[in-house]
Amino acid sequence: MKLGALDVGSNTVLMLVVEAVAPASVTKITELSRITRLGRGVDAAGALEPEAAARTLDTISEFVSRARELGAERILAVATAALRDARDGEEFIARVKQRTGVTLEIVTGETEARLSWLAACRGLKLDPAAKALVVDIGGGSTELIRSESGRDPMLTSLQLGSVRLTERIVRHDPPTTREAADLRLACDESLQALGWDFAPAVMVGIAGTVTTVCAVALGLKHYDSTVVHGYRLRRAQVLEAIARFGAAPLEERRKLPGLDPGRADVIFAGAAILERVMAHFGLTEVIVSDQGVRWGLVWRALEATGEAR
Repeated sequence: MKLGALDVGSNTVLMLVVEAVAPASVTKITELSRITRLGRGVDAAGALEPEAAARTLDTISEFVSRARELGAERILAVATAALRDARDGEEFIARVKQRTGVTLEIVTGETEARLSWLAACRGLKLDPAAKALVVDIGGGSTELIRSESGRDPMLTSLQLGSVRLTERIVRHDPPTTREAADLRLACDESLQALGWDFAPAVMVGIAGTVTTVCAVALGLKHYDSTVVHGYRLRRAQVLEAIARFGAAPLEERRKLPGLDPGRADVIFAGAAILERVMAHFGLTEVIVSDQGVRWGLVWRALEATGEAR
């Protein structure tokens, strides 16, 4: 069985096409990714920007067509923070349905966290009983999943995202010292409000911010998931990357090896979220996962049919 998994995020649209093969595993056929910035302006206006919505709709249509060309029998599709927050989110979903035939599900922050957790457990063969923290940094929100032996995982979604914080705080290029401090403070206050007394033994970082910081730290001229996935990124490397992002104006950041030019304007805030999470939980490294919500969708569907064990 071939499946397509579509993840419509606040910053990026991702499509995964896989084939379920015995014994209870999947083979990747292709992955597609495009930064469309659906969440642009949503935090301030509470509605989608027409240009961002049109750009995202075009991308979804293109990706769905490609998945079907490759033989995908089902398209699993979810949307996250941007459509959760936008008052015209349901209208956008109707447009997607009309144009592609795909039903886009707006998932809660908790469901998004569960999908990320499932992807981490499967993709990195993470022990479900391990004292672990999984962090999924998106454009509009950040999901945290806390796991420890003898209890169900705790899941939460924070209103911290690379796009959201950039729009709220960053007004200069490059960011000022005060703006950098305000970013750290916003992250610290949100994390402290959690009230989690938790010292994880391991942290897994999911999604484009983490993989991008890793690619920049490694100086990758061309992104390579086989190098990034499973890499142990040290906090010192994250701090070094933040210093590089913060010292360079936007046009110079766009030229940094490993950095998608479309992510250059929000990577400083995204990297700040990653670093403050590591600092808050006293972690010196994060295991990078290249497999996020879209992979969780696939595993959830296969578990529901009894094909994943």
